[in-house]
Amino acid sequence: MTDSRVLVSIEDHIAHVRLNRPEKRNGLDLAMFEGIVAAGERLKGESSVRAVVLSGEGHAFCAGLDFQAFFAMGDVAQRLLDRPAGSPANLAQRVAWIWRELPMPVIAAIQGPCFGGGLQIALGADIRLVRPDAQLSIMEIKWGLVPDMSLSKTVLDLVPLDVAKELMFTGRVVDGVEAVVLGLATRAVEDPLAEALALAAIIASKNPHAIRAGKLLLDEVGELSTAEAFQFETELQLPLLGSANNMEAVQANMQKRAPVFRDPD
Repeated sequence: MTDSRVLVSIEDHIAHVRLNRPEKRNGLDLAMFEGIVAAGERLKGESSVRAVVLSGEGHAFCAGLDFQAFFAMGDVAQRLLDRPAGSPANLAQRVAWIWRELPMPVIAAIQGPCFGGGLQIALGADIRLVRPDAQLSIMEIKWGLVPDMSLSKTVLDLVPLDVAKELMFTGRVVDGVEAVVLGLATRAVEDPLAEALALAAIIASKNPHAIRAGKLLLDEVGELSTAEAFQFETELQLPLLGSANNMEAVQANMQKRAPVFRDPD
């Protein structure tokens, strides 16, 4: 990426996306919004990428909106509301929702503050690893606002309605340990980035077609009836059966060696 707000590196089938504004605790200004969306759009077309790690440089994952930067730009609100053709989300929502749109799993590594828009970005990931002393908050109520960066379609996949309401109505800050108990985070670990990269390496070692199909299945099944869900399982499984990567997984297991998979087209 040319925009230093967001750095992207790809190695061994793993993309590492780093929010790179540590002096502002990775606060979101317009350039950060645009850089995050550009990173996600780029990764949609990277067939060799099998897992994505999303992290923040410095001591914070993302402390939310940089209000000072936003107030200095008169037309920024309208630009955040721009919705590209074919997308359900405007620019503000896409910084979080775009991680749901990626075909490969996304793992957020969270340390320090993860507030407001930062938390909404993290909730767009498939998996969230947090430091025990991380700080998470649906903080918009502090500013007299509601969350409007896709949280309405992500948080209820993770926590009960009453928990979401309590966190939204109060803006209460929870640490990483409580975040796991509540369901906002997957696991609490001392080094989220190292753990996220290790988990990404495990995912990257599996059949990428099956991993992508698995993400699609679990993301879509909640909107389906039981019969539709079962049919969808079958539709996703049939192309995998007997495929080159399916056969490679079987042979590698039988021969007790590491598999060598083909990337998706």
